[in-house]
Amino acid sequence: MRILEWIAEDRFAPDFAEFVAVLARKKPPRRVHFVELLVDPEIIAEVTRRLFGETPAPPAPETMPLFLRQSVQFYKRLGYDYCIFVDVPGMGLRFVGKTRKGEDTALFSRGVREWVEESSGVIASWDDFERYPWPDAAGFDYSPYELLSSLLPEGMKLLLNACSGVFEVVSEILLGFEGLAVLLHENRPLVQAVFERVGEVTLSFYRQLIDLDIVGGIFQGDDWGFRSATFLSPKDLEDFVFPWHEKLCALAHEKGKSYFLHSCGNIYGVFDAFLERVPINAFHSFQDEILPVTEFVKRYGQNVAALGGVDLDKLIRLPEADLRRYVRSILEACALQGGFALGSGNSIANYVPLEQYLVMLDEGLRFWG
Repeated sequence: MRILEWIAEDRFAPDFAEFVAVLARKKPPRRVHFVELLVDPEIIAEVTRRLFGETPAPPAPETMPLFLRQSVQFYKRLGYDYCIFVDVPGMGLRFVGKTRKGEDTALFSRGVREWVEESSGVIASWDDFERYPWPDAAGFDYSPYELLSSLLPEGMKLLLNACSGVFEVVSEILLGFEGLAVLLHENRPLVQAVFERVGEVTLSFYRQLIDLDIVGGIFQGDDWGFRSATFLSPKDLEDFVFPWHEKLCALAHEKGKSYFLHSCGNIYGVFDAFLERVPINAFHSFQDEILPVTEFVKRYGQNVAALGGVDLDKLIRLPEADLRRYVRSILEACALQGGFALGSGNSIANYVPLEQYLVMLDEGLRFWG
């Protein structure tokens, strides 16, 4: 694969300014730009071991400098214009809550996998709210971000990700899905207070970092929906969730930086209303069975860039020849006029075969000849 030659020879030159200009359709694309919200650490470790010939470093305090260097190397050598750190210890806000644990049977297993606690969360009353150990953005150790300032190569930027998202933190960690549903009926002021506290902490975190020269913007995840609808009603999303994305987006734009949104699920019943309120630069997360990225580009492409779009199920299961045809069809429909970057529809999870991931990137590399 041509991509392996480019990786081995370290031939990619990041250009974040061009990346955002192409997404905004202010500059015609000269190549296919790559994008991911999340590449699981097991995938990065496998690439580091197999393609770079290094022993991967964990994100522990004593190995953090090496971990950051290897992560930057991964994003740079595989052709990304930015790096991003999601769910990395010491690189974002940590909200303590309930999780369920089970065996991780993925291809690149981490041993134990955590699952969302769907029933009651750790906050069910005002007493719980007052006792909860809320993270302190002002007292956070930002030294890893300072170290990144000396590690990023010319042309590369950092996209910030503080946490899984205001709605996700509230519903999946603090209240639980069932707890949230009950409290929306029985104690809406408490729900409002929890959203306010999570939003305030998240906004404060970004304020500490947004002025760094290495920061190109915010890439915020926040899964609002499932296959057929959103978890909350449009009214509840407008009351509790959208205001915080409005504030986060405004902060990024005030500083001349980008705001990208990731949300899984069928959110299109509220998406037009959301866009009228929050002028995001780009949207990420696509499943073909909900809305293929090709259809999204037809519907929204003049106003919002599309990120990713290679359906994760197809990325994992299709034979190589079929996968190449599928990726090529997406590029032909979406990439020629700009406003698009190539990547998975969700993430490069640790159950994605490395060869399939590289095939997707290889098609992007080959697209412009």
